Amino acid sequence: MNGFASICAANSSPEKKVFVKVQSMSVIGMESYPVTVEVDVSRGLPHFATVGLPDASVKESRDRIKAAIKNSGYAFPRDHVTVNLAPADIRKEGTGFDLPIAVGILAAEALIEEAALDGCFFIGELSLDGSIKGVRGVLPAAFKARESGIRSVFVPEENAAEAAMVEGIQVYGVRTLPDVVEFLADRKIIEPLSVNADRLFQVHRHYEIDFSEIKGQKQALRALEIAAAGSHNVLMIGPPGSGKSMLARRLPTILPELSFEEAIEVTKIFSVAGLLNAGETLVAARPFRAPHHTISDAGLVGGGQMPHPGEISLSHLGVLFLDELPEFKRNALEALRQPLEEGAITITRSAVTAAFPARFMLVAAMNPCPCGYFGDRVRRCRCSPQQIRQYQAKISGPLLDRIDLHVEVPSIQYRALSGKQENESSAHVRERVVRARRRQKERFGGAGIPTNASMTEKQIRSFCPIDEESHQLMEMAVDKLGLSARALDRILKVSRTIADLEGAAKIEAAHVAEAIQYRSLDRNIV
Repeated sequence: MNGFASICAANSSPEKKVFVKVQSMSVIGMESYPVTVEVDVSRGLPHFATVGLPDASVKESRDRIKAAIKNSGYAFPRDHVTVNLAPADIRKEGTGFDLPIAVGILAAEALIEEAALDGCFFIGELSLDGSIKGVRGVLPAAFKARESGIRSVFVPEENAAEAAMVEGIQVYGVRTLPDVVEFLADRKIIEPLSVNADRLFQVHRHYEIDFSEIKGQKQALRALEIAAAGSHNVLMIGPPGSGKSMLARRLPTILPELSFEEAIEVTKIFSVAGLLNAGETLVAARPFRAPHHTISDAGLVGGGQMPHPGEISLSHLGVLFLDELPEFKRNALEALRQPLEEGAITITRSAVTAAFPARFMLVAAMNPCPCGYFGDRVRRCRCSPQQIRQYQAKISGPLLDRIDLHVEVPSIQYRALSGKQENESSAHVRERVVRARRRQKERFGGAGIPTNASMTEKQIRSFCPIDEESHQLMEMAVDKLGLSARALDRILKVSRTIADLEGAAKIEAAHVAEAIQYRSLDRNIV
C-alpha cells in the first residue's frame, strides 16, 4: 500500500488551512488504484480519527504520525483531526500513508505552503522520532505517479534508487520529516537522485557460477539446455550428492538475458514484496528461487489478507527450484497447476482480488526412493517396492504431466570428479539457446507465444507435424509407458525444441526419440 500525492487545500481562516486533500494510491497485487487522503482539522476536543476502510497498520499510523510530528519539533494540532481515505470500498494497507498524512496535517497547520505541494508525490513510513523508513511497492507507485502527471517524488532514502529508475520525474530521497518540511519551505537543498539505468542494467546481469563447473552429467546438461531453449519444466531424479542442486542453480546462466523491460517487470514484483535491499535499483539477472519443502501454500503461490506475491511470482521470468519435491505439501504442489498453465496467479480474498505474473520455469529434484539409492551403482537401496511406489506416488499425475522433461541424474564416479576436462561454459550454451529462442519467435510471430512450452493443443497440431516414423515411435511409447494425451503433447513440444536447437525446419524421428527418453516417470520402474 502506498501513498503518493499532489495536495490541494482550502483555507477556513487566515491562520491556517483546515482542510487538505492528498491524492494517493493503493497498490493491490500489481495494480494501482487512486485514493484521496482527506485531512480535516476542526475546532473541538482533541481527537485523531482515520476512516475509509483502513487496515490495522493504517489505523496504527495515528500514533506514529502524532509522535513523529511532536518529536520533529512541530506542534500537533489540539483540535479534532479526521483523515478519510476515499473511496471507502477499496481496502487500504501498509505504512506508506504515514508521510502524506503527516504532510497534510502540517499543511493544514500552515507549516507548508500549498503552492510548494503542487505536483508532488509522498510515500513513506514514519518512525516515532520523525525519521522516514522504507516501504513496499515504491517502483510501481513511481510509474503510476508519472502517468498521473506528478513531477516530484518524495520517498524514503532507502527506496530512492528504485524510484529513480523511472524517467521523467524528479526523485528526492528523504531521511526525516523535517527534511521534507525544510525543503518545501526553500530552507534546505536536496538534490534529486538520478541513476544510469543502462549501466546498472549491464552491471547487475553478471553470474558468479557457470555451467563449466559441473563435472560429468552430460545427459542432465543436455536436458537443461533443451529446457532452457524451449522454457520447459524439468524434474531431476537421482541419489543424494549427484549434483541436482548444482545443476538447477546454474540453469539461469544459460537462459537468454532479460531485456530492460523484463528486468523492470521483475523488479516491480520484488518491490511489491518488499524484497529489494536498501539502495537496490534493478533485478537485472533472472531470478532463482529455492523455497524449503516446509513452505505453506500461501508462501508458495502468494496470499495473505491483502495478497502478496509468493515464490512462484518471485520466480517470474526465472527459475523456481523445488528440491525434495515429494516432501512438499500436497496442497502446495497442486496449487502450481494453474500458474504452470496460465503463467499467472489470481488470489481472491473476501475484501480484494489480486493478480500476479508467474511465468517461470519449474525445476524440481527428487530421490528415486525414500533412502535415495534405488538404482545406484554403488550404494544398496534399503526400500521395499511398495515404499518406492508410495514415495513416487506423492507426485500426482496431473502435476507430472505438466513437467516436460524427466531426467535421471546418477551418482558421479571418481574419474569424472577428478578429471581435468571441463564442460562447455554457460556463455557457449546460451548462444545456442538464444538462437533456438530466436527461431521460435520468428515462427510464432504475432501469435503471442514466447516459447515452445507455451503452445496450445491447436498450435501443437499446426507447428509440430511429424512423419510416419515418428508416429510409430509415439505409438510404441503410448503402448509401453501408458502416456496421457497431455504427455504426448509435451513430447511434441520438446521434439520441436530439439529440432530448433539443431536448426532443423522439420521434426525428425531422432528428435522424437530423444524427447521420449525424457518421460522416465511415466513408466513403472519398480
